[in-house]
Amino acid sequence: QVQLVESGGGLVQAGGSLRLSCTASGRSVSINTMRWYRQAPGKQRESVATIYSAGSTNYEDSVKGRFTISRDNAKNTVYLQMNSLKPEDTAVYYCNFVIGVGPWGQGTQVTVSS
Repeated sequence: QVQLVESGGGLVQAGGSLRLSCTASGRSVSINTMRWYRQAPGKQRESVATIYSAGSTNYEDSVKGRFTISRDNAKNTVYLQMNSLKPEDTAVYYCNFVIGVGPWGQGTQVTVSS
């Protein structure tokens, strides 16, 4: 049974940093493409960053140069390092498999104050 658990969110001032974690159980993150998403109040869920099985990465334009996606295969965990945070980054952040989407976790709230 696949489970995804996100953590690491919080309240931070603009310009600050956070590192989000997404730990998977029941399926390996190392051989699958993983993606971080976010959903702001009143908006649709959007893609933020992707890490492919080979290790290459891709980012949504608004976070390029500020966010970094990575993974620790031994911990079966995907990370999102977020630097230079802006108020518009405020959202609930989720991760999931890109192919064969698993059940969504509870997400982790990121709030950036101006």
